[in-house]
Amino acid sequence: MKASEQFKTAIENYLSETAQRDASFAPHLAKVSKNLENCISYIFGEVKKTGLCAFDNQEIFDMAIKYYIDDSILPPAPINCKVVVNQPVKADLFTPASDVPQSMEQKKEVINTPKTLQTTLTLFDL
Repeated sequence: MKASEQFKTAIENYLSETAQRDASFAPHLAKVSKNLENCISYIFGEVKKTGLCAFDNQEIFDMAIKYYIDDSILPPAPINCKVVVNQPVKADLFTPASDVPQSMEQKKEVINTPKTLQTTLTLFDL
């Protein structure tokens, strides 16, 4: 198992920020029996068990927290896999939405309605 540096950094930053905000989590993060490599192996093992391919960031971060808090979790066996970390895209009002595939664009449908006889003129008719 070889996690990308970006994935490791994301997990490590989340854990250290959580330890700074939550004093009760800090001792769990400092355990000698737990380390980042085994935490990542645990996450990969849990993801493999689900059979799913995509997860929300918080789901992965919750697995990391559980690894450090739960003392019954032993160092897992390494798993060969590939991890992709997507950075959230910030909304930009001046950039067109090019993320929508052409096949997913909405189809315009013209509905023909019978024309009715109009007897009074409106401002738009002049």
